[in-house]
Amino acid sequence: MLDAAGGSTCWQKIGWIISISLVVLFSSSKSFSPVQISAACLPEKVIISFLENPPRSHSLGSWKARLGRSEAEKAMDTSRIILVAGATGGVGRRVVDLLRKKGLPVRVLVRNEEKARRMLGPDVDLIVGDITKASTLIPEYFKGVRMVVNAVSVIVGPKEGDTPDRAKYSQGIKFFEPEIKGDSPEMVEFIGMKNLINAVKENVGLRSGKLVFGFEGTSSRELPWGALDDVVMGGVSESTFQIDPNGGENGGPTGIFRGVVSTANNGGFTSIRTRNFSIAEDLSAYDGLELRIKGDGRRYKLIVRTSRDWDTVGYTTGFDTVKDQWQSVRLPFSSLRPIFRARTIPDAPPFNPSEIISLQLMFSKFEYDGKLNPTFVEGQFQLPISTIRAYMKEPITPRFVHVSSAGVTRPDRPGLDLSKQPPAVRLNRELGFILTYKLKGEDLIRESGIPYTIVRPCALTEEPAGADLIFDQGDNITGKISREEVARICVAAIESPYACDKTFEVKSVIPFSEPYTVDPENPPPEKDYNLYFQTLKEGITGKESLGQTPVPV
Repeated sequence: MLDAAGGSTCWQKIGWIISISLVVLFSSSKSFSPVQISAACLPEKVIISFLENPPRSHSLGSWKARLGRSEAEKAMDTSRIILVAGATGGVGRRVVDLLRKKGLPVRVLVRNEEKARRMLGPDVDLIVGDITKASTLIPEYFKGVRMVVNAVSVIVGPKEGDTPDRAKYSQGIKFFEPEIKGDSPEMVEFIGMKNLINAVKENVGLRSGKLVFGFEGTSSRELPWGALDDVVMGGVSESTFQIDPNGGENGGPTGIFRGVVSTANNGGFTSIRTRNFSIAEDLSAYDGLELRIKGDGRRYKLIVRTSRDWDTVGYTTGFDTVKDQWQSVRLPFSSLRPIFRARTIPDAPPFNPSEIISLQLMFSKFEYDGKLNPTFVEGQFQLPISTIRAYMKEPITPRFVHVSSAGVTRPDRPGLDLSKQPPAVRLNRELGFILTYKLKGEDLIRESGIPYTIVRPCALTEEPAGADLIFDQGDNITGKISREEVARICVAAIESPYACDKTFEVKSVIPFSEPYTVDPENPPPEKDYNLYFQTLKEGITGKESLGQTPVPV
């Protein structure tokens, strides 16, 4: 505490002392004791607020993660990149071409760099990795990736051999006795899928969002919060943050921001702020933060910082609460305005959700730019906060589009006449259970929580796109479809909420026996694939027919 003789001199120093001290406490890699800080004659409140739990030392690894990013990593830090896996295959390379023509940022994941650059061009944004080998899928490769089109497939070819460009296999009409070439279906379609999902999940996001703080069912994530009140300006307000083990809306744990606010000594605010995260929180897959709170009728602020410096711009938005009601408050990142010392900074950099360093909650007499909080009342306040989570705004579009195959549920379907089924169904066992593992890979996607589309084309051909199409669900149809058409469907699905969380089969209306050609002088009109996507339903995969009477094919 300040004594009568030294109080005046000490208060003159408090402005710069607190600034230095808070930088030390929230961003230093060293630990400091209360004795060291109190020697600087900080008020007792500040000592209590910030020194009860000194920050732990950062590991060398986290220090490198913050400061040692390579130029290659920084170059990859571009938002909303679409990753195409299997980009040198028949469908994959067409997807790349279509995305480029639309002017969308594309990155390709391939095993053979030389082949990929020869096929896709020397300037393609390329990463070399093998989905069957998790160690090759380095996290930095996927920085900035927001969507994935996966066209990776186990390699099947004629037993008698094929041409260098796989012409026999690619034509899709004439039958050649097939065999697996290279890695097994289990390695590619199942283990490889698991590795790919794990590699991209944090970047593309989950439809349920990401828990940043709080308690939710069996999940929890705590953050180190410290009080930052108007004592730093000479005020007398005080606040704290505590975990109440039984204060949640269902009797479970919740955080509580509580305190007493006063305008005495030119004060009028209380707040709690997290320590700087050792590694920046990347929430760029999401559109905002959702707070689950029990309101008290007052207006609060959320402040998000993207800098490790203490006295810096905070991206700020206000939110109102309803008294004595649990409510979910969504705060879009687009609503955050750059504020520095209660003033809007019009030329500040835009908010970067991939570099979140700290969070702060505030109850204040002041808004910003001279405005006052219309709900401000002196005295006690309390704001229970059960969760803070990142969310995706509606309508959600697919983040993972996967090219699978029609027929994946049929090998195990009882009573099915295999003589009327495509070769892959008849030869599933001989081909290393190719369709069985394709279905297992699909299930991994559906269970991942990533918004998805699973496209199941019938037999793939090298014919042009443009034929009329049949979209179906339940895994019953047979037929053919061009790779170009499938690529167009994948690109359309990325942008369509109607395709989200849907699994479907697709074929053209052209019979196998009839070649399909297009007159270059009179091409067919472009399709609006949304008209097809709108007819699809969630939850239909064909697995529901297993153990039941099969639907006639």
